[in-house]
Amino acid sequence: MSVEYAIIIKNKTRLESLIERFNTKAQAKFYIERQGGDFNDYESEHETFYHSLHLLQTQLTNVIKHKIVERAYVPSFIFSPKNMIIVIGQDGLVANTAKYANNIPIVAVNPDKKRYDGILLPFDTSNFIGGVEKVIANKNSSKIMQFAEAKLNDGQRLLAFNDLFIGASSHISARYKISYNNDTEEQSSSGLIISTQAGTTGWLSSIFNMAYGVTGAFEKNPKHKMVKVNSGELLFVVREPFQSIRTQTDINIGIINDHKSLTIESLMPTGGVIFSDGIESDFLKFNSGMIATIGISRETANLVTNT
Repeated sequence: MSVEYAIIIKNKTRLESLIERFNTKAQAKFYIERQGGDFNDYESEHETFYHSLHLLQTQLTNVIKHKIVERAYVPSFIFSPKNMIIVIGQDGLVANTAKYANNIPIVAVNPDKKRYDGILLPFDTSNFIGGVEKVIANKNSSKIMQFAEAKLNDGQRLLAFNDLFIGASSHISARYKISYNNDTEEQSSSGLIISTQAGTTGWLSSIFNMAYGVTGAFEKNPKHKMVKVNSGELLFVVREPFQSIRTQTDINIGIINDHKSLTIESLMPTGGVIFSDGIESDFLKFNSGMIATIGISRETANLVTNT
């Protein structure tokens, strides 16, 4: 099916969010500078982003019809097979969008290379139009990414491009029963992170950074090495498991694949949640009686590559 429309996905800049909070730019500036912050950084980020967005739209005008959809509306937006998606923003915006894209090609554009790592952003405003033209001609190369899936026993499900979080909605300990690789135990922890291959450079990496930091305080030159997650696999880590009379800590990390499954039964009367890719507002309630089965979803993300 031919592509007829490009949907540009963007998010508010930090400056725009501040102005919403304080009503005017002047009041936002007063607040940040009073707290000792650098308001110029907010302004610079904002100006660089909108300069990139302007360049993107100017080039698109000569190639394909397009419109902008804000990140907040992506979960309810109905993408058509005749659409292509252009994400301009941080890496996380690609992850947040991909879950709702229904495998539609995504051209991901880095608007500020001095600010964003761009691990999921292979294009910038100088070369993205080539990717767009290849998608229109159906000659693009793509990287197909798999989602993690949390499926509840009542039929609800949630996808994650980078990672799932299962735990308590606040900073209290999460209580649950975990079953993995034919072993089961009751646990109390700060929750679980389940990471996809794409997510290993995100939240999961911070957990390993912490672990190596603690190790380094007591050992000289510990080897800092990330666990590799292959295609068709997920990696789960239990954050800060607590040993007690009732709770154990033997199940704390593992690979999930076709042969090894992970099941979590909530023991939390209230406040249990499952959310994905750092978006706490997009969540499933995970209270007592709920059982989550974690695996790899049939859906995939179609990320256009710069080749």
